[in-house]
Amino acid sequence: MTTTHLLYLHGFRSSPGSTKARLVQDRMARGHPAVRLWCPQLPPSPRQAIEQVVHGIAGWPRATMAVVGSSLGGYYATWLAEQTGCRAVLLNPAVHAARDLATRVGIHTGWHEPEKPFEFKAAYLDELRALAVAAITVPRRYYTLIAKGDEVLDWREMSAHYPGTAGRLLEGSDHALTEFAAYLDEILSFLELDPQPAA
Repeated sequence: MTTTHLLYLHGFRSSPGSTKARLVQDRMARGHPAVRLWCPQLPPSPRQAIEQVVHGIAGWPRATMAVVGSSLGGYYATWLAEQTGCRAVLLNPAVHAARDLATRVGIHTGWHEPEKPFEFKAAYLDELRALAVAAITVPRRYYTLIAKGDEVLDWREMSAHYPGTAGRLLEGSDHALTEFAAYLDEILSFLELDPQPAA
């Protein structure tokens, strides 16, 4: 089914102003204006982030909605896809978020709004554990874009956690997926949003 509603979930310390998020927003605006796109700013608390998202998509049609998630957003997107049965595109997704973020407890600044510090609390690690997905149930619903050159997350763990999915395993690249624009058409095709020329 063609995707009519698309959710974009950013990563840790990121925002709707990230390069990847802006590329998606621009493509939707130019080529697919009928698609409802929502790219919320997520709070530091995983529980509050998921509550915000679940509330925001409460009225969305499960059969024609999809989610794109980057890094920690990919961790959230996996949980959401398993809960709703929707399609998911995962960009260097976090697999063991609680373990990986255990060293990040403390005060941080956002990449795009450094003037707004936030606290990542130890209690959030338990909130992350509550959202863990032991194994995905329907691999064909997933597209993964994973970089062997990711300097933050282990590509082997990512690949092992998403067996049988569509997507790409990039030989190089990085955590930010600098080449993301080159794969956007392929991603939109997976979501049944065929590439369209700019207006």
